Amino acid sequence: MEVKTIAIIGAETTGRRIACAAAEAGYRTILEDVSPERLEQTVAWIKQALDKGVLRGDIEASIRDGALPLISTARSVEEAIRDADLIIEAVPDEMELKLELFTIFDKFARPGAILASCSASLSIGEMTDVTVSQDRCIGMRFRDPVSSGKLIELVKTPLTSHETLAICSEVARRMRKEVLVVDESPIPIATQEIRPAEKPVPECKT
Repeated sequence: MEVKTIAIIGAETTGRRIACAAAEAGYRTILEDVSPERLEQTVAWIKQALDKGVLRGDIEASIRDGALPLISTARSVEEAIRDADLIIEAVPDEMELKLELFTIFDKFARPGAILASCSASLSIGEMTDVTVSQDRCIGMRFRDPVSSGKLIELVKTPLTSHETLAICSEVARRMRKEVLVVDESPIPIATQEIRPAEKPVPECKT
């Protein structure tokens, strides 16, 4: 499966930076948040960040001009994820909230969509246990700062498929990130694999 549309649930600091990176990479990017005001602020922030990136010489004007039309907002989680190939939740680290979201993802996401969490502290396996297709669930930890940090940790559960890992690795590389694969397993894994990004990451910051 080729990812063309990414939905980001949660438009606070992490979510807005992920959205900016996704749009820069050429993905149709749909943002959702419980606060309409925050959504408006986030879209304005992304536009400002892209403009400043051009002024600093971090990105080409053509990248900015191509990214802006790719960004849209949704009024509900169901609307945001309806056509998404990859769904990334970026809400606060509260397990009850995560479980509620993944229940919605499982019910309303399109067939074959990948369901991802950027949680840095909670178990990916536990929060995705409510889904039917756990093979399409994964953690995507965007290291701080999201924009200039060059690393994404992909967290595999024991049920995450090789296809899901490969697709998310390609998304990360298009965002100009290196990929660190982490196995979320009861048995610690001593060796982890780092996959380099194709090019230096263009920054999306203010």
